[in-house]
Order: sequence, then structure tokens, then C-alpha cells
Amino acid sequence: MTETRPALVPLTVKGPELSGVSLDVVARLGRAGFREAMLFTHRGLSGPAILQISSYWREGQEICIDLLPDTDAASFLKERKRTRPKAELRTVLAEALPQRLAHWLAPEGTMAARRDRDLEALAARLKAWKIVPDGTEGYAKAEVTVGGIDTSGLSSRTMEARQVPGLYVIGEAVDVTGWLGGYNFQWAWSSGWAAGEAV
Repeated sequence: MTETRPALVPLTVKGPELSGVSLDVVARLGRAGFREAMLFTHRGLSGPAILQISSYWREGQEICIDLLPDTDAASFLKERKRTRPKAELRTVLAEALPQRLAHWLAPEGTMAARRDRDLEALAARLKAWKIVPDGTEGYAKAEVTVGGIDTSGLSSRTMEARQVPGLYVIGEAVDVTGWLGGYNFQWAWSSGWAAGEAV
């Protein structure tokens, strides 16, 4: 049996009060990456991108979030510096991001007052915003459980425990976790059907 923990769950993060702000992002952790919506909450981060990546996250790990997945942020900012030098950086950033988020991310001042290297540093942050969550919102908010009985200890045809005849294990009790979109329901129904037919 592997350790169990909540998954497909909002993450708690200390940060700005941006509750209700949402945007399309790419959330990455190691080789896993999900492009979907992210939502700031009063406790941290949620939305499909965060729920998906939470299944891979362990305490202390850093998650990298691309806040502008379809934009070359450095080119965008430098182009606006040339074409709108008197515009506030926050105003320019709000063209590509929700206004409250843009105001939190950008310092005050005009585009003309920014050196190119400062714009490049901001662009790098926008493309790879790094966070280390404090934790999750736990089982109360989780959609599934990660971990459980290892599949190698079960018959894939009947879900019967190999070492305990007559014991069948299905659904979230088994170490099988799917993405959002009904995969976990399908696994629960299918594994339950297989065990039921065998019994």
C-alpha cells in the first residue's frame, strides 16, 4: 500500500489578496504540465490547472506557472515601450492579464522609465512564476485520493487481492488516480463492475 493524500485539490499559498481573479495558465511540476484556467482564492490557488498539478505536488516542491502561455512576454513589453512610452507599466500589463493581477505584479512607473533588462526580468517572472505552496485544502475539498493499494497486488481482471482470496479492492482504495474529466468516476465504476462480476 502506498501513502494516501488528497489530490485534485486547491493549494494554499500565502500571497496577494486576488480572490476571484482567474486566467489561462500553464502549471508545471517536473515533467507534468497542464494548460487550463487558474483561480486565485482567499486561501491560495485553485482552478483546473492547479487541481491537476496538485496530484503531482508534494510538500516543499516548487510549482512553475506561465501566466502568459501564448505570449513572448519580453517582446510584448519592449514593443509597448517603443509604441506607448508614456503608458504606465501596470496599464500595459493589464492588456494581457487581469487588471488586479497586473497591478500586483508591476511596479509603478511609465514604460519609458523601464530599462530593457528590467522588462526582461519581469517577462521571465511572467513566464515562470514560481510558488511553493504551504499545503492543500485537504480531503474536504479534494476530488480524489492519491495512493492506496498497489495495483500489482490485485488481479486486473477481478480486482481480487492476490494474497487475500475473497478480498476485492476498487475505486479510490486502489492507487489509481486520473485527471479531471470523469476519469476517476470511470475507474470507480469499471473496477466496481469487474469485482461485482467476479463475486
